[in-house]
Amino acid sequence: MASRILRVSLTITVSVLFFMPFYLTLVNIFKSLGQITANPLSLPAPFTLENLTNVLTKPGNMLYDSLWNSLVITVVSVTVTVLSASMLSYYIAREDTKLTKGLLVFMLLGLMIPPQIILIPIVKVLQFFGIMHSMTGLIAFFIAYYIPFATFLYTGFIKTVPRELDESAEMDGAKPMYLFWKVVFPLLGPCTASALIFLSVFIWNDFLNPLIIMGPLNGTTITTGIYQAMGQFSTNWGEMFALMMLASLPLLLLYLMLQKQFIDGLTAGSVKG
Repeated sequence: MASRILRVSLTITVSVLFFMPFYLTLVNIFKSLGQITANPLSLPAPFTLENLTNVLTKPGNMLYDSLWNSLVITVVSVTVTVLSASMLSYYIAREDTKLTKGLLVFMLLGLMIPPQIILIPIVKVLQFFGIMHSMTGLIAFFIAYYIPFATFLYTGFIKTVPRELDESAEMDGAKPMYLFWKVVFPLLGPCTASALIFLSVFIWNDFLNPLIIMGPLNGTTITTGIYQAMGQFSTNWGEMFALMMLASLPLLLLYLMLQKQFIDGLTAGSVKG
């Protein structure tokens, strides 16, 4: 009984700690600056939409351009990464040779290196190919850096898919590409949902790499846009909270759409049938 009370208490405490930043952001969007500075935790009274209106209509607002840039970069990077990593993982999982095992280990070694350490070599490579200070260069970096992570996710999941499905499809004359996309890939829904959410969060929230690779004069992502807007909104916390909430909405919507498959992907393989 005591252990159960302890677990419930710990769960509630952790939930409150994680929910508090969201609560602070949400309630302070609809409060005036005076209310925020007087009591950030209080509910909005009176309720106001002035902060949202100002953020959405302020002249010279970079919000829309930043959101669009982040959306394009995230969608293209995640799509190419998922498609490439899923095919590579299928090969690694099904061949299961020393070569494929060595390839997987080699790719996983890249996950152990923080991107900040290899930032200078990345800049040199992008400059060599002429795509430094561009959205193309940033997308290329994200794809190259996160393919090992996505491959790690997919390889473990594909190994849980019975080989008998492949053999049955091959007996019916299915070609390798048809076999993967029509038979195997549809079964990877939970893993794909997990990959989409993780990669989208990593790429959407990245600050340093867009700041360095795209540069300050070649457009902003949502994180670098908020950074540049801090001076503009520094005296109005309500507008800053509104800007941060608008920046978080796409990821919240993505999680809500994929939460069931995401949870299935996290729990896959934890219980044996």
